Amino acid sequence: MARMKFICDSERCIECNGCVTACKAENDVPWGVNRRRVVTMGDGQPGEKSISVACMHCSDAPCMAVCPVDCFYRTDEGVVLHDKDVCIGCGYCSYACPFGAPQFPSNGTFGLRGKMDKCTFCAGGPEEHGSAAENEKYGRNRLSEGKLPACAEMCSTKALLGGDGDVVAEIFRTRVLHRGKGSEVWGWGTAYGKPSK
Repeated sequence: MARMKFICDSERCIECNGCVTACKAENDVPWGVNRRRVVTMGDGQPGEKSISVACMHCSDAPCMAVCPVDCFYRTDEGVVLHDKDVCIGCGYCSYACPFGAPQFPSNGTFGLRGKMDKCTFCAGGPEEHGSAAENEKYGRNRLSEGKLPACAEMCSTKALLGGDGDVVAEIFRTRVLHRGKGSEVWGWGTAYGKPSK
């Protein structure tokens, strides 16, 4: 059985935020929430690195452990999802997650929160055959259509990889083994692959 995972290659990420935009557009993410964000370390300094961060769909998810109403569940593919109809908006998952994945849309001036929202790996919601209402709450189930998550599919440099953890890890491993040194690490050849002769 496939275990879905994300890996972001910091050598390829160019901080374009295409993944963030793709996620927001595909899933109609509420205002004030970013299911995915790009974080840059050493911004403006030589050697700065950027990575795209979202829910890591942990095998031992801390958000699941602290939820008092058990609104989190794991699919057969290892995707950690939540049920917005069960969520009470307590915020415990937000504090427990080391990646800041669960977020609450702000519905008022004084921080009034609604139901938690997080990356769904474009796997929809709890309903087996996704209704229009579920699609509005969670976004389209791209996995059932045999597609990648929108963020990974739209990454122009293919820095963000999403899919079966074993396949994604092998792609990343191959990249690292074939990566050059010095000036070859950055540039067109790194982002789009070296031309075959």
